[in-house]
Amino acid sequence: MADILVLVEHRRGEIRDITFEMLMKGKTLSEKTGKPLTALLLGNDVGEMAEGLKDLANRVVLIEDPKLENFNSEIYQRVLGNVIEQEKPFLLFIGHTAFGMDLAPTLATQMKAPLATDCTDVMVDDDQIRAIRQTYGGKLNVEVRLKPAPCSMVTVRPASVSVEDYSLAGEITRVTSPLTEEIASKRFLEYVEAAAGEVDITQANILVSVGRGIKDPENIPMVQELAKSLGATLSCSRPVVDKKWLPKDRQVGTSGKTVKPTVYIAIGISGAFQHIAGMKGSGTIIAINRDPKAPIFNVAHYGIVGDLLKIVPALKGKISEAFA
Repeated sequence: MADILVLVEHRRGEIRDITFEMLMKGKTLSEKTGKPLTALLLGNDVGEMAEGLKDLANRVVLIEDPKLENFNSEIYQRVLGNVIEQEKPFLLFIGHTAFGMDLAPTLATQMKAPLATDCTDVMVDDDQIRAIRQTYGGKLNVEVRLKPAPCSMVTVRPASVSVEDYSLAGEITRVTSPLTEEIASKRFLEYVEAAAGEVDITQANILVSVGRGIKDPENIPMVQELAKSLGATLSCSRPVVDKKWLPKDRQVGTSGKTVKPTVYIAIGISGAFQHIAGMKGSGTIIAINRDPKAPIFNVAHYGIVGDLLKIVPALKGKISEAFA
């Protein structure tokens, strides 16, 4: 039976969050279709990592080779092509990351496999694979249908799948590396860490986000105090970054970061579709805006219509009283 195959993405000894999201989606599809869920782990001396994945798949296919020490799309493509020929998976998940965007198109071309990229959801009905992806900067959701093929491929947008605990008690299958020669056209030189920002808003459990309605940068500390009282992280919409009131690493939206906190509080944010596309997967959304027709209220679970300059201090006061 053809498997649902998830390519494990890892970097510097750590499995990336996108892997757990793809496994979660793969588990859902596995339960519906009856097709086994398999995690494919490529690397060198990553046996311990494979052990950590056993509970998340029916099987972990492990291929180790010194040439797989660091990601190289050409080498990964060579190995994956071999795996697809041997395993004949029904569906292959790859993260829509720098890693996946480098690998997936050329692999799909090599294998003559249909590919849907940057997907926020994937469904299967009677072996018909359908995927949801966004277009026009997130303004429209489009359903695409992949033509029937021995193997289909999908790249999954990070932070588009909610992860829950589960256990499948899988087993590890070690496979001999098919790499028998050097691939000279591309080689890994070194890993250069991007300049770290002050915070990583994608990891925050609670986000308090500020928008154009804050009016003046002198009002931002007031919102920062509210965030601090909640144990939250401060984020923002694009206009705040454009005005240089907060740094780029705080921006939520299609041109910023996609976030899925447990609680998202939008303060003075009208709710342009570019911003909503980056936060609509949040657990609970609370909006504060003086315009009752602001688009943000269409996705908010709770809304307050009024002047944020009055509401925020009052809200902080109530929170301080509650935790006094």
